[in-house]
Amino acid sequence: MKQLNTPRMDQCIGCHSCSLACARQIYKKISWDTAGIRIHSTGGLSTGFAAARCLACDPAPCAEVCPTGAYSRRPGGGVIVKQVLCIQCGKCVEVCPLDAIYQDRSGRVYVCIHCGHCVQFCPQDCLEMVENGSAQEVSI
Repeated sequence: MKQLNTPRMDQCIGCHSCSLACARQIYKKISWDTAGIRIHSTGGLSTGFAAARCLACDPAPCAEVCPTGAYSRRPGGGVIVKQVLCIQCGKCVEVCPLDAIYQDRSGRVYVCIHCGHCVQFCPQDCLEMVENGSAQEVSI
């Protein structure tokens, strides 16, 4: 199973192409906030950018606290998300140690599912998918 990695964030120009690709292709929205990966400044244009994304915790605290099973453990770390089961309680957001899960004003949650759709849209080649173990389909 592959996992999203951000090995070259020193090359990031803060264009948010990865966020917009995720929001559009995965979550069917166009917003920097409605994406599984969000880019933010680390202090200004000259100091660079950081990516807020799921680091594939194993075990995943968000899956452990989800009362409906909308978040379930993904082999090799991270989560599989079934939005139809999500009751928008926000417990996953509260327990994420990395602040990688975003909940919008309507209550919908957004998290990186390690699908890799964002990788091809990064003009600076900051992102990559790396193999981390067994294979299972990621669903949303």
